[in-house]
Order: sequence, then C-alpha cells, then structure tokens
Amino acid sequence: MSIHIPLPIPTYLHDEASPPSALSEKEQTLYDIVLKHFSAADYTLPNVNEEKAALVVDEKFWLSYECLLRYLRATKWDANVAIKRLEDTLKWRRDFGIYDTITPQYVEPEATTGKEFLFGYDTRGRPALYMCPSKQNTEESPRQIHFVVWMLERAIDLMGPGVETLALMIDYADKAKNPSIGTARTMLNILQTHYPERLGLALIAHLPWLLHAFYKLITPFIDPLTRLKMIFNPVITKNGLFRTAVDAEAWSANSGSRVFEPEQLVQEGWNGSQPFVYSHAIYWEALVKLCEERRSRMVAASHRMEGKVGTKEWEVKVAVRDEAMNVQVDAANVLPENGQLQS
Repeated sequence: MSIHIPLPIPTYLHDEASPPSALSEKEQTLYDIVLKHFSAADYTLPNVNEEKAALVVDEKFWLSYECLLRYLRATKWDANVAIKRLEDTLKWRRDFGIYDTITPQYVEPEATTGKEFLFGYDTRGRPALYMCPSKQNTEESPRQIHFVVWMLERAIDLMGPGVETLALMIDYADKAKNPSIGTARTMLNILQTHYPERLGLALIAHLPWLLHAFYKLITPFIDPLTRLKMIFNPVITKNGLFRTAVDAEAWSANSGSRVFEPEQLVQEGWNGSQPFVYSHAIYWEALVKLCEERRSRMVAASHRMEGKVGTKEWEVKVAVRDEAMNVQVDAANVLPENGQLQS
C-alpha cells in the first residue's frame, strides 16, 4: 500500500539528541556581544522605516541562541560582521515575504507534481528534502525560488531537538534538466547568505555525465564548506544509503557510516523501503497542517519562556516533544480494560 503523507519526527532519535555544547570563554564573550545588541530594549533595525523598525514576535523567535551561533560560526566569530549579516537577513526575510507573501496558497501551483517534497529523516535526524528536476511543471520565475525557500522553511519546522541542518536529496533520473545558471546562482546566494549552516549534506543521485559540466560551472559560486557536503551518486543497498561503496561494504549494525536507513527512504529513485507516492491532494494538506501545528507549538513554547532573543531552540523543541509525549500518555490512560474510549 502506498504512502502519501510526510513521516513524523522519529521518536527513537529522542534519546540520542543532546543539547548545544558549552562555549569557550572567548566564544561566550562574542556571543554575549551579539545577544546584547539585539536584546536592547530600544533596538530597531537600521535603515528601516521607524514605524516598522522594531522586531516582531516572529523575528525574536528566529533570533534564537542557535541562530546567533550559526551566524557567528559563519563569520569566523567576528561579532560585528555577524551582527551585520543577521540584520541583513532580518531585512531580507521581510522584503522576500517569509512572514506574509510566501504562503501555502501562493506557492502551491509549484508543488502539484511533487518536484519537491519532505519525507523521512537521515540517521542524524535531519529532515530529507527531495528535489526531482524531471517533474518541473512551471517556467522559471520568482515564484519558483519562493517555493524552494518555503520548502526550506518547512524543513526547519520539522527539525527535532538538537537538529539544525537538513539533508538535500536531488534525483536526476528521467532526463531531468538543470535550472539556468542565473537561477542557480540566485538560489545559492540565498542559501549561503541567509541560511548559513543549514545544509547538512546534499545527495545527488543518477547524475549523468553531461550534467557534470553544469556543476563545474556553478562550483566557483559554492563556498568550500558546502562543496564538502555534496555527495554525487551515493551508494544505495538493501541496508540503506551510504556515501561511498567502501562505507556500504564495511557497514555493520554498530557502525555509524549509514546515512539513511531503508525505513526512512523512499522507494522511487532511492530504493528505500517506503512506498511513498506523491499525491498532491493528500500530501500538501498534510504537510501544511503538520508544519503549521508544530510551528505554532514551538512559538507558544517560546512565548512561555518569555519569547526573548536568544531563547534556545533546544529548550523549545524539547518542551514541544515532552508536551506531545504527555498527550499520548494521557490518551492511553483514558482507555479502560476493554480498549474502548470513555465518553
């Protein structure tokens, strides 16, 4: 029987998740500089209309402890540069329409063929964002880029405790075509500038020899760290997905070389055990509901923690996880011995 909805965050990863590591004295000092800057009671975004310069709730939620650290690491721990980049991204998120323009209704026409979908998690709990260029259904336009960003934001919604990155899965089967160099450069610029340290790895399957030329053309625009995360034509066996044939051959139940377990991988194109088939009428509604409900719970949890800049994503996600587990326990406790729900 086929599956048409996204998978929930795996519960078996809960015990393996760990909170952020402690910072060194120097790192803590630099972090505190950035935190103080954005936490000031009179803080406003520079070069923004005075009436709209104050941070809104969604922006304070975005400016988490982990977010500030991602930008500090991306700027090699230069606090002033990190502040500048954070402010640039805050303004970009407004101008790009993250909080208002890019809605599920607006991007839905791009989603009807399943050219991008979220399904499953790798062995580190990273949500898998699948891209199928052969299923492209629209002409190049700003909305295409908006759709990619919307899907990226949904992947972030589905990151569990301790997870900050995603696994990008690109399948070039069925005579897939690449986007133009201009579109590729625009997307790379957005990812590298406004989503630093969000890519865990990029798995590129069934890449024909001719398309290697395209990647050679765009390689100069990809930062060195991102290049290291790109894996071309990964090895897929009955045991799962691996970076190389050596990893696949050496794999055992106790090794950590496996990237995806078969149970978290789709059958089509990736030889997983999940018979996922994209049915837009079913999948889209399920994804939107799943992400909206999870994000709503995270924002509510953050609000209970006073909703300050620098709130830890770890604590917010753990609170949401524990809340969900308590609901499951409560639901189980209302079942009497005969297994029938009480009215």
